[in-house]
Amino acid sequence: MIALGLEGSANKLGVGLIRHDMSTTPPTVTILSNLRHTYHPPPGEGFLPKDTALHHRSHILELVKNAMAEANITPKDISVICFTKGPGMGGPLTSVAVVARTLALMWKKELVGVNHCVGHIEMGRQITGAENPVVLYVSGGNTQVIAYAEKRYRIFGEALDIAVGNCLDRFARVLNLPNDPAPGYNIEQLAKKGSKLLDLPYTVKGMDVSFSGVLTYIETNAPALIASGEYTEADLCFSLQETVFAMLVETTERAMAHIGSKEVLIVGGVGCNMRLQEMMAQMAGQRGGKVFATDERFCIDNGIMIAQAGILAYQTGYTTPLEKTWCTQRFRTDEVFVAWRE
Repeated sequence: MIALGLEGSANKLGVGLIRHDMSTTPPTVTILSNLRHTYHPPPGEGFLPKDTALHHRSHILELVKNAMAEANITPKDISVICFTKGPGMGGPLTSVAVVARTLALMWKKELVGVNHCVGHIEMGRQITGAENPVVLYVSGGNTQVIAYAEKRYRIFGEALDIAVGNCLDRFARVLNLPNDPAPGYNIEQLAKKGSKLLDLPYTVKGMDVSFSGVLTYIETNAPALIASGEYTEADLCFSLQETVFAMLVETTERAMAHIGSKEVLIVGGVGCNMRLQEMMAQMAGQRGGKVFATDERFCIDNGIMIAQAGILAYQTGYTTPLEKTWCTQRFRTDEVFVAWRE
């Protein structure tokens, strides 16, 4: 059984092909291809929905062709076409969904609309082998602490305003850092050169976090702090990372204690950050636990994660009728019925 996965909820356009060999128990999983093309706006700017959608429309057909060539398969080999139904940016989501529908009609294939967040979780579980972890999902659009229970991925805590990735990206714009390969990555590299910690607002409310206050504070004060020579750009990146990551570690640890888990799985684009992984591993180690994380091939938005989550749902008999293949910018993780897990 082979699934084609199409992802385009933000500025990453991904196409992936995955095979599940159903003759073994559990099925043997093989990644056949996992290609990605990223839209990079100029330094100091974010990506707008219309420009991102245009990027996706311009590159998706070539990406599908290349992915199928790399996998050495033809349309008749594909069992199901999976696409990101949401959450995400409306224009980019719709651009990719139109292609998914068109291919399904041309090739006479079933469709499966996938929750983007569940895609991250299922790909993380597959790659790392984590059994029943507390999941920290951190990206440019989402920040959630999640645990599985009774056929749902339950949200224990989340950002009340902006996501942690958005917080880092917007500060990168203040410093006019490049968007290539990613603003958060460039913040991380600059933070490695910093050592002086600035006291920043730290907002944890129960299991939830808030990043708008710390962002406003550092955005407002950064020019004067840098001009005075009291702090360098590297010091401010270091301070921002240490503060927001400490908030995430605190809430994740509380979820671990609540459900009695010894595992943490970090997914989403910000999950590539080595400092976040290091801080989380330190906390988990003190609890006798372990952190699971993936590299940029699977942390950053990609098509293979959509294929993986979609094929798992497809194996339970789930499909998305053509008339229900609309996209939604708001599609919570806990709305999905996870029929493929015990």
